[in-house]
Amino acid sequence: MKRIALFLATNLAIVLVLSVTMRLLGVEPYSTPTASSQSLLIFAAVMGFGGSFISLAISKWSAKNRWACR
Repeated sequence: MKRIALFLATNLAIVLVLSVTMRLLGVEPYSTPTASSQSLLIFAAVMGFGGSFISLAISKWSAKNRWACR
């Protein structure tokens, strides 16, 4: 159960970081009814690429720390 909670917490933290980054970059109106295709594409790209790169970095760090502790 702890593993699932950590997984969910990590994913929520990644989404939060990427959302704040997009807000700072000014790609805010992607969720309004009048959103342009360009802002929606930028949103999808940032969430997809950003999320996978951050998850990869965290998993690499986690694997190194797990083996170093043994």
